[in-house]
Formats: sequence, structure tokens, C-alpha cells
Amino acid sequence: MRSEKSLTLAAPGEVRGPEGEQQDAGDFPEAGGGGGCCSSERLVINISGLRFETQLRTLSLFPDTLLGDPGRRVLRFFDPLRNEYFFDRNRPSFDAILYYYQSGGRLRRPVNVPLDIFLEEIRFYQLGDEALAAFREDEGCLPEGGEDEKPLPSQPFQRQVWLLFEYPESSGPARGIAIVSVLVILISIVIFCLETLPQFRVDGRGGNNGGGVSRVSSVSRGSQEEEEDEDDSYTFHHGITPGEMGTGGSSSLSTLGGSFFTDPFFLVETLCIVWFTFELLVRFSACPSKPAFFRNIMNIIDLVAIFPYFITLGTELVQQQEQQPASGGGSQNGQQAMSLAILRVIRLVRVFRIFKLSRHSKGLQILGKTLQASMRELGLLIFFLFIGVILFSSAVYFAEADDDDSLFPSIPDAFWWAVVTMTTVGYGDMYPMTVGGKIVGSLCAIAGVLTIALPVPVIVSNFNYFYHRETEQEEQGQYTHVTCGQPTPDLKATDNGLGKPDFPEANRERRPSYLPTPHRAYAEKRMLTEV
Repeated sequence: MRSEKSLTLAAPGEVRGPEGEQQDAGDFPEAGGGGGCCSSERLVINISGLRFETQLRTLSLFPDTLLGDPGRRVLRFFDPLRNEYFFDRNRPSFDAILYYYQSGGRLRRPVNVPLDIFLEEIRFYQLGDEALAAFREDEGCLPEGGEDEKPLPSQPFQRQVWLLFEYPESSGPARGIAIVSVLVILISIVIFCLETLPQFRVDGRGGNNGGGVSRVSSVSRGSQEEEEDEDDSYTFHHGITPGEMGTGGSSSLSTLGGSFFTDPFFLVETLCIVWFTFELLVRFSACPSKPAFFRNIMNIIDLVAIFPYFITLGTELVQQQEQQPASGGGSQNGQQAMSLAILRVIRLVRVFRIFKLSRHSKGLQILGKTLQASMRELGLLIFFLFIGVILFSSAVYFAEADDDDSLFPSIPDAFWWAVVTMTTVGYGDMYPMTVGGKIVGSLCAIAGVLTIALPVPVIVSNFNYFYHRETEQEEQGQYTHVTCGQPTPDLKATDNGLGKPDFPEANRERRPSYLPTPHRAYAEKRMLTEV
């Protein structure tokens, strides 16, 4: 009677012999199980048809990995017919994976393997989070999870508000709020620049300015003409002149409220600050984590953008209350001069509002990530420039020391020339005139070109990486892995009322959107055994 051949399916995690019996990892001495195998015994690994041969003691260096753990590699991937391990994985990547075991932990990506594919191979072979983090750091990547994970508040209303103000791409109203925010930022920057025009900041020289705002005429001119020119930007906002500071400011006292608090630029600035403050408070009240809110650099920029207004406003109110008659004009003049210096510094901080645009600009965000990933290269660049400035400024000083018409009176004065020459700007305000000085200048320019050119390729490479990653995220969807802080039971099901039993894929681990689809065949692998 002719016997019929049959195929026996092995369940996941099982290995069956020729007769269909279940076998254990210890039944395969050559596979690293029991049976008294020695550490020098070799095994064969088949990667999509390409066979690799290595020793057991090489793989045993990392027992917590897929290949280093006999139980994991035998029960899932051992083929007893061919006496080898079979993996249907990327073949070029396995050269680096095997070298990781052979070198004792050195992980290097092959040049012909894309980064996302190699990251998937590292996860598949279970090399560990430490090896993955070290590899990402060597590749110049940011830590995984901080950029891709977008936590959301658990409360539905807070979640909607947070998406409305934080993620412009989430809905149409969110895009509308983002457009309004960008317009307000641009208006604030334009006002900051326009208020320094001469027709808006010079008073007492033509009655009213072009904006129709009356200015307080100066009480005393003459010797204080130059000082008033320097403080014109101050008189625009305060309605007083340096001459009035010395005389007690009786004229400015009666017009301070009318010239400052009714100024068109101040009113427009107030409207912008109202929007900035409202936006910041709403985002803070709806954020999923209050400590993380203040650790975000973008939120710090928002705080810095509105503080100068309130400090300036408080200073104006205090000065309005402390204005005294003409007595004690000398001490009051010194106090107001100090207030002038402080207010100038505070008003300068307003220029940082331009960085608020980075919240709505992917290009600025990519640039910021590039600079963050290139801090080591930027540090080396600054260090090399520092050495070059010290070296060439000293050399040009001594080379020009014998020339009576030398433009380098000291080494610190030559720092500016060295910086301008190494960066190949060359303003021409300082230049060597002797033969030795010209030779030093030539060497300084050549050294500057080489110093700047060396770290630039690394920075460009980091920029290309973040640019392509951002492009891939936009193509595959930006909110596929947005997570909530504490999901409620009703949120664990899908929106259509279908729970996890209706969609088995919901139980699987969600991968980052920029990575390729993971290989899921190994979780349900069946081994065919011919009887």
C-alpha cells in the first residue's frame, strides 16, 4: 500500500521533526541548545538565500539579543531539514549585524542601506535600546520618541483646544488661527522697525510728525543738540526730551499720558500683545503637561516676546507717579538716564518675536533641529576660529609693529581684523601695509576658508536628513501616532464603535510613520515538514 505524504504545520514557537513530533531547543546541539555543545561549534544563518557561518561563542557575547538567545532563535527560525537558521530579512544589513557580534558591540550601517531600513533591522534582531540609542547618536539623529511622539490631553475639550492652537494642520479652524497668529507677528515686527524711522522719532523740529501725533518741543537746545539726537528713540515713546530731564520734566508731566499711551504705535503694539498673551494662556491651560510646557523652547520664546511690553508699561506708570517739580533735577536726571539704558535693552528683546514664526514654519523647525544635531561641529568651528584669531592677530601686530602708520595699535584691536579676514568678509577698515603683514593676512584668509569649509559637509548632511524625514512624515501622515496621556476605555475602541476584536491590527505595536512596514510574517510563521 502506497503511503501518502502529508504536511504538518507547526504552531508559532514550535519545531517539529520528520515524524511530526514536537521538539525542543535542546534537541539541536548544533543550534546552541543543550546536548553538551562546545562554544567553538559553528552554526549557519541563511538570510534570504545568502548563507553566513559563525561560531556560537560569537553570538553568546550578547545573550539578550535574538541571535544570542538560543531559545528565541531556535524555536522560531531553525530549519531542522537544512540544519540552519532562516531569516527572510535584508541581506546587506546582516553584514553589519553580524559584525556587531564579532566586534563586541560596534554597530556601523552599510553605505548602501537606507537609515530607516537599518533601524528596522536593529529592532528585529533585538539588539537593545542602548545599542539603538548609540547608533542614532553616531548617525547624528535626535533621540527617538521626543520628536515623533505628540501627546494630547485626556479631556476631550482640552484636546480640541490643544489641537486648535498647537497643530495648524489638524483642521481648518486651526489653520485659520495659525494665519491670524502669523499676521499678528508680522505686524509686530513691522511696527518695531517703522518706529525707528526719523520722521516718527524726531520731535520738536516740525510740529507734528507724519503720523499725526504731536510731540513735545524741547525746552532747551543748543549744547544738548547732540544728546537729544542720541535719545530721540526714547523721546518717541516717553514724550520727553533730555532737556526736560534736566529741568525736572514739568512740561512732560502734563503730556506724558497723552503722547505715550495714545501713540498709534503703542496702540498697535498693545493689540499684538493682547493676542500673544491670550494665545499663550489658552495653550498653557490646555497643554497635557505643565512642566513640559515650560521646557519647550518655543514657549520660552513666547514669554520673552511679551515681557518687554509689560516691563515698559510698568516703568512708564512708575515714572508718571514719581515725576516731581524742578527740585532735585540732578538726581532725577541720573535716574531717568538709567531707566533709558534699561528700556533700550528691554526693547531690544522685542526683536526675538521673529522666532515665533518658527512655530508655523517647517523650514525654521528643520533648521533648528539641524543646529541642535550639529552642536559638536559648530563648537569645533568656533574653537578653530578662536585659535586662528589669537594666532593671526598676534602675528599681524608684530609684523606691523615697526610701521608708524600701522592700523594695529594692539593685539586686541587686531581681533576684529582677524575675524573679518578669516570669514572672508574684508571690510577694509583695517589692513596690513608691510610685506610681513600682507603675508600674515594671506595665511589668515586661507586658514579661515579651510576652517569654515571642514564642518560644513556634516551640517549639510544633518540638514538633508531632517529635511527628508520631514518630507516623508508629511507624505505618510503627520498625526498617525498622536497619543493621549491617559486613554479612557471608550477611546481605546475605534470611532465607528468597532472594538479591538473587529480589528486585530489594533493590538499590534504602532511603528513610527517614517519607517517602512515591519515584517510581520515571523509572528505567524508555519514550518512545513514533509513526512
